Amino acid sequence: MGTRVSYPIEIKMKAIEMKLAGVPNMEILESLTIRNVSQLKKWMKWYKNGELHRLKQPVGKQYTYGKGPEYESETAKLQAENRYLKQQIEVFKKVQRVGKEVVPRVVVKLVEELRGIMTVGEICVHLGVSRPSYYRWKKNNSVETRKDIRDKKIGELCKLHKFRYGYRKITSIYEEAISKNTVQRVMRKYGWQCRVKVKKRTRTGQPAYVAPNLLERDFVAKRPFEKLVTDITYLPFGQSMMYLSSIQDVYNGEIVAKTIGFTQDTEFVLDTLNQLPELPKDCILHSDQGSVYTSYAYQKAVKEKGITMSMSRKGTPADNSPIETFHSSLKSETFYLDGIYRTTNAHVIQIVENYITYYNNTRIQTKLNSQPPVKYRQLAVI
Repeated sequence: MGTRVSYPIEIKMKAIEMKLAGVPNMEILESLTIRNVSQLKKWMKWYKNGELHRLKQPVGKQYTYGKGPEYESETAKLQAENRYLKQQIEVFKKVQRVGKEVVPRVVVKLVEELRGIMTVGEICVHLGVSRPSYYRWKKNNSVETRKDIRDKKIGELCKLHKFRYGYRKITSIYEEAISKNTVQRVMRKYGWQCRVKVKKRTRTGQPAYVAPNLLERDFVAKRPFEKLVTDITYLPFGQSMMYLSSIQDVYNGEIVAKTIGFTQDTEFVLDTLNQLPELPKDCILHSDQGSVYTSYAYQKAVKEKGITMSMSRKGTPADNSPIETFHSSLKSETFYLDGIYRTTNAHVIQIVENYITYYNNTRIQTKLNSQPPVKYRQLAVI
């Protein structure tokens, strides 16, 4: 009998999203390393029935919503609780680096929280520290050193940006001169690393008309609105399926037009296109080979605006990587990061609009000299 595999909630939701997007089953299994198609069908069934709580439950333990497991005896219950406690300690070790790079303040706090369940000696054994060390740290816990103050400031910056930034960006916004290696070490020590995972999606579908790939992955522009990229992404987090159509300026990564809707048709992308201001001569707009972009109405509107159309090769999302990356960041830094998998349509729209405002005006990018897109554009004009 094969070993049962437990998939994280992010993988399950990504598989559901790809399935709703019409991606073939075998392509989903291969890209997400899912063993069996029956697993995907089961997740889709739960999604359609509104049983999203089942996606979060461990493999082989599908309980009724709101209820926990039933045990055959009190001994079995105690054994399960003991196993759970040990697992929690192991997780704590991995996240906080306890035992690898011991954090005295964290150890003292943890011991105080667990001493009602276990003795101090037992907790110290699990954490890999001696009892004398714990009592020494506890005695000196009230003394705050310069390093403690530095670590605290770094932690506040990480929390302020919801752990979306890595050590390089945290270094660039730290108020004093500090080595990026120091920031990296502190973030590792406390488990404050960037928690965002980049997710990729393969585009499918037969094009009606294909424009040449003029961009050819040259994602560098000398001026605003010289090169634009556009795409549609799925928002399966509300009461009904929604879509986001957005146009991004390659020059500074700024989102210059966006539309959130319930139907993925030509009118949907035309609404986004019509939000663009007056464009310079020879502006290039790059997209994939989706039917909405190859349609006669869209091609006509593009030509009327004096835009030169460019398209990715079929099945090659890397040809349109800037906008693909943005859509991935949007979901990873909001819905997936905050554990929001089912909410109201109005809340989904609010989250997306707030993030785009944050992305354009606040979220710094290393390639823009640690400036947000709008500020980078404004400084370049001066």
